Amino acid sequence: MSLSLDATQLDRYSRHIIMDEIGPEGQARLLDSEVLVVGAGGLGAPVLQYLAAAGVGTLGIVDDDTVERSNLQRQVIHSDGDVGTPKVDSAESFINTLNPDVTVETYETRLTASNAAEIIDGYDLVVDASDNFATRYLVNDVCRLAGIPISHGAIYKFEGQVTTLVPEGPCYRCLFPEAPEPGTVPDCATTGVLGVLPGTVGCLQATEAVKLLLNKGEPLVGTMLCYDAMELSFERVPYQSRDDCPVCGDDPIESIEGVDYSESCGISADSEMASSQ
Repeated sequence: MSLSLDATQLDRYSRHIIMDEIGPEGQARLLDSEVLVVGAGGLGAPVLQYLAAAGVGTLGIVDDDTVERSNLQRQVIHSDGDVGTPKVDSAESFINTLNPDVTVETYETRLTASNAAEIIDGYDLVVDASDNFATRYLVNDVCRLAGIPISHGAIYKFEGQVTTLVPEGPCYRCLFPEAPEPGTVPDCATTGVLGVLPGTVGCLQATEAVKLLLNKGEPLVGTMLCYDAMELSFERVPYQSRDDCPVCGDDPIESIEGVDYSESCGISADSEMASSQ
């Protein structure tokens, strides 16, 4: 890792550099870091905005959607002129304008079991800003097998959740062993979402990501932080690793080959991918 910061960088990141907890060494570490953000929508927008501003050197963006006008109430990195543009392209343009220090890698595709391992490979950290359970389980499984930490967030109407998943802690399947039945959890297009909510939750995810990259503070490992915007309250809910977890338990899987992420996202005990087979 190079500790050399030029005059422009010393100015840009001066408020980081004067902090004892970061300093020039910490800022150089951020500039050398590579983070993949899954989703460039409500949660991904503030995550990308603040990680880019913080000087995270490489930001990967995975999203297969295009900007719609209904997105603009909350997805603050996109603008009216971006309507109809792939979100990864709009996000890249925003980041390039915000901070030329940041290299952007775009993946205009949906993350699937066939491409996830290749896309995620090489990143220091993944921020899960997705909006569906199938992708959340997929990100969890691939990252756990690769030993990559995750900053996870989710939102619903006036409520948000944030947790941090690291290789040595409980995983997403420990927290949610089974996905809800398809169709039982409506999305924001059906129920709506408070426009500023993903800003709060996404900023918390970005905070956790920076802490992990700097190896500072106490991340939300084994803790789900629940936010209620109506009451403006936070609640910390602890959770633990499960011995019977198929991904991080006593008999974990060795690959995701054969896992069906389209429905329940479950991993059966007799699956051919189990390590005992």
